[in-house]
Amino acid sequence: MKKNHFLILSLFLLSFIACNDSDDSLLGYNEYVIATPLTTDLITFKEEAVEVTDPVDIVQSGKIYAYKDYIFVNDLGRGVHVLDNTNPESPQKTIFIKLEGNQDISIKNDRLYADSYGDLVVMDISDINNIGNVKRIENAIYQQFWCTVGFDVEWPTADAYDYGDLDANREAIVGWETKKVRMRESEFNEKYGYTFAEDGALANSDASPSSDSGQGGSLARFRIVGDYLYAVEWSSINVFDISDLDAPEVLEEVYTSGGIETIFNQGDLLFLGGTRGMYIYDISEPATPTFVSDFEHGTACDPVVVDGNYAYVTLRGGNFCGATESGLFIVDISDIQNPELKVIYPMDDPYGLGIKDDKLFICDGASGLKVYDKSNVPDLPQLNHFENIVTFDVIPMEEQLLMIGDGILYQYEYLNNEIQLISQLQLN
Repeated sequence: MKKNHFLILSLFLLSFIACNDSDDSLLGYNEYVIATPLTTDLITFKEEAVEVTDPVDIVQSGKIYAYKDYIFVNDLGRGVHVLDNTNPESPQKTIFIKLEGNQDISIKNDRLYADSYGDLVVMDISDINNIGNVKRIENAIYQQFWCTVGFDVEWPTADAYDYGDLDANREAIVGWETKKVRMRESEFNEKYGYTFAEDGALANSDASPSSDSGQGGSLARFRIVGDYLYAVEWSSINVFDISDLDAPEVLEEVYTSGGIETIFNQGDLLFLGGTRGMYIYDISEPATPTFVSDFEHGTACDPVVVDGNYAYVTLRGGNFCGATESGLFIVDISDIQNPELKVIYPMDDPYGLGIKDDKLFICDGASGLKVYDKSNVPDLPQLNHFENIVTFDVIPMEEQLLMIGDGILYQYEYLNNEIQLISQLQLN
């Protein structure tokens, strides 16, 4: 009998619990995954983010930059690989500048300017093997990042990210921990006010450089013109007076349309490439860029280079940048107030592009490097097509062409009507 009573009592308790679970659901209770940050001291975190080491393998190829006999290759979020290119037929790995949170650099008179976790970092590279005088100007650029998050931090799948009492001025996020919480949907919405998609993003949230400077590619976000450094972020141009190379002066930020990705200049004009168009700014008063005009297109990733009366814009669609079909847009800018589209050439997956005299070079992603004759623009007969390589960005130098692909640096020499590979260096 006692066993029967115990069995009946157990069944009753189980049914009570099940009924409570059912009642919770009926009352609007849900189980949510909440992520909270793991933090460390911000000052120490940033100090440890910069270091000069022996060469290491590249993890993810970023942009390239050329200065004197050196090539600088960005390793996305990790730093910059420095190569000695004294002999282009056999470039040599020299050092690795660990610079976490970095996307871009620019150089003038042996001073390297770089971004790192929203700060502007200045380095003296007059002796490349003994880099010194590292200075950090906090919160100078990329100000949309309200807190510092380690570049290698993995964002967990969560319904909400609870920052609690995080002090963004004193702490950096180095990881996340998650927990499951049961609460009513109304309570969740009142406390967090949003939900997160699986990737951690909000699901419904409101011209030629001077001789003392280096040269970047078309995907650059940094551009030095005279005594000024211009660094673009999502919706603004950050302006720095670098007449005192070691003590840049942060000037007033100039706000732009959203989605800005790249910057290029021809004389006193800046050309900004964005996800929705090309935007032209006058820098005849260099401290205060002023809007001139724009050329709007469908939503797509968009670098731009300019030569004379034409702007060359590659649009890459079919991805997070938008649904626009990929192509090369040639825009007549002879009337700078009214840019006019002349022709569109279909492309597969274009990234960076560059110009040297009458040659136009286009990195068409996995479709390789394409070379065109632009002597009779907008007519573009194709001169070369280097297939079976992945291409990202190019820099047309005076003596040779530099191109970065998937962990490989390529160099070509110019010939009369074509180009020829002279070396390739595996970076990983």
